[in-house]
Amino acid sequence: MKFAENIKRALHMAGFKLRAASPEILIVTGVIGSVVGTVMACKATMKLDGILAEANDSIERVNKAAQDEALKEKYTEDDRKRDLAICYAKTGVKVAKLYAPAAVVIGASVASVLTGHSVLRKRHIALAAAYATVDKSFKEYRERVVDKFGDAIDAGLKHDIKAVELDETVTDEKTGEPKEAKKLVDAADKFEPNEYARYFLEGNPNWDKGGNMEYNLSFLRSQQQYANDLLQAQGYLFLNEVYELLGFKPTKAGQVVGWVYNPKNPVGDNFVDFGMRKVYVLNDGSAATSLLDVRSQEDLEPAVLLDFNVDGNIFDRVNW
Repeated sequence: MKFAENIKRALHMAGFKLRAASPEILIVTGVIGSVVGTVMACKATMKLDGILAEANDSIERVNKAAQDEALKEKYTEDDRKRDLAICYAKTGVKVAKLYAPAAVVIGASVASVLTGHSVLRKRHIALAAAYATVDKSFKEYRERVVDKFGDAIDAGLKHDIKAVELDETVTDEKTGEPKEAKKLVDAADKFEPNEYARYFLEGNPNWDKGGNMEYNLSFLRSQQQYANDLLQAQGYLFLNEVYELLGFKPTKAGQVVGWVYNPKNPVGDNFVDFGMRKVYVLNDGSAATSLLDVRSQEDLEPAVLLDFNVDGNIFDRVNW
């Protein structure tokens, strides 16, 4: 009994895997079939000359009979037209039969490709709807977190930003003598933030080599304004376009997500916000392996966290 159940389950799983891979199978089959059909059509063309030669011979005999003075009374012009029509019809049938197998194979191949594309499109629509639901729920959740705990807590939870206590030497205001003190800074354990966010820091071609944070923030603000100008001019903007402006590598997700500008019927914020936040990240040369080991600012390097307010998949958000 158990063996039969295992066989039944295996058959069901095999059918499920085939159904899951059906779009790829249909498209590959269609492509191969198109090649086979083309080859069959080429082979049929090699036989076409014989059919056309036979047709030309029949047409020539009909025309000769019509021109024969001895047959003029028996073989009229109507007879000639009838025989030519029969000749053309027979030739057409022969040509159709010659190319019919290739036409059937190519037609079935095109249908296979279109069916595979249709299945993929339906899955894409379903996936986009599921993503939109998750994205909406996540944004509503973040709004509740911000309302209850504030923006700093929200950013800390989302990007794993922690308050790190550092030792520093300061001058005592009363005695003028140096003394040890503590200070808190926002720092990130992970070098790469979540989702579509990025750290703008040393190593980026647009980072100020002198480490002037005000210059870096000014550059980011100017690029943010330019991104908004692009959004309004185009009506849409992909995240990869913003990555390119800032010196980041494009991503697969960046080809799909972005912003849509529609002042009459907004689908998002209707503007680009980089969500700039000054933070620190672990230095490449630091001996510390995590923020728990950090005691000195030498273990950290300054950065700007960019948390872009993308609208989501803009292909599904454009109002046609």
